[in-house]
Amino acid sequence: MTLAIIAITPGGAALARRLQAEAEGAEAEGAELWLPEKLRSEEPASYFECPLASVLAELFARVDGLVCIMASGIVVRLLAPQLRGKQHDPAVVVVDEAGRFAISLLSGHLGGANELAQEVADILDGQAVITTATDVNHLPAWDTVARRLDLKVEPIERLKLLNGLLLRAGHIVLVDPQQRISGEFSVVPGVDITRSFASALQSPAEGLVFVTSRHLPHLDRRKNLLVLRPRCYAVGVGCNRGTDADEIETAVRDEMEKAFLSPGSISCLASIDAKQDEGGLLDAAARFGVTLKFFSKEQLNVVAVPSEPSEYALQAVGARGVCEPAAILAARGGRLLVKKKKNGNVTVAVAEINA
Repeated sequence: MTLAIIAITPGGAALARRLQAEAEGAEAEGAELWLPEKLRSEEPASYFECPLASVLAELFARVDGLVCIMASGIVVRLLAPQLRGKQHDPAVVVVDEAGRFAISLLSGHLGGANELAQEVADILDGQAVITTATDVNHLPAWDTVARRLDLKVEPIERLKLLNGLLLRAGHIVLVDPQQRISGEFSVVPGVDITRSFASALQSPAEGLVFVTSRHLPHLDRRKNLLVLRPRCYAVGVGCNRGTDADEIETAVRDEMEKAFLSPGSISCLASIDAKQDEGGLLDAAARFGVTLKFFSKEQLNVVAVPSEPSEYALQAVGARGVCEPAAILAARGGRLLVKKKKNGNVTVAVAEINA
């Protein structure tokens, strides 16, 4: 988690430095400290003279977690224009200057603000203030579990319905063949667990939750279905110079869905390092919300792949192939599920990540 701590008063600055010191070497890998220029000292920090609204907007768009040591009303008013949705907004925690309360203000579940508030409260010997209904009722919200296990939520709009059913013990059928989350919900009232998708679809349950990496056509037709996607696929991509993101994204989606693999379960895209500046590839990875991994021609050329060597790729980038060996390397030697498929200016291969 990339973390920023911001304060605007001398007392808040002292508290912020204490938090930053605790964050060093922790899971957050340190934290940025932001203070107004008027509080400049010899101690290191990022000092700002521009309006607080500008600094908060910049941090909100860039970091995963934001701790604001100031009045909650200030934070609400200044961040309101920046809100985009729970699947995009970072965790925001507000702390009073005395360090008595750490308030989970925004993105409590998916963004991790509830956990961040508890961590901050523990450091300051204060009290975490968490108001999400599932948490105060000691229930495991679907989005909290999804975040902890790195599962993608589809579609995000169904969370309200499925978390609401948890709160009133409504009937939910959870299909979890690999038992990724079953243990979290085994004693939750109203939740029945099965491994059969077919029986769940025939069930009169008020809500359905599927944990699967399989492509489910017409997902939007089931208004009571929430799908949690394990990120278990590495997608190797080769493309001609100048290929745009639309074509790359379409090729990846088409080839995966033909194989009944969900694009929502992509963990990363992978290619040859000669493509590190390929704008369309970079933009496509951003659209999928995943990282890009690059490998040298030497790394790619020692990987055994099923497809014949490509004379075109050999002449263009010095590799006998790109998408298949890149997928296998990114998957840590995992099984190739989709062999090289050419789709316009793009070649695609998919490998299952080796756990």
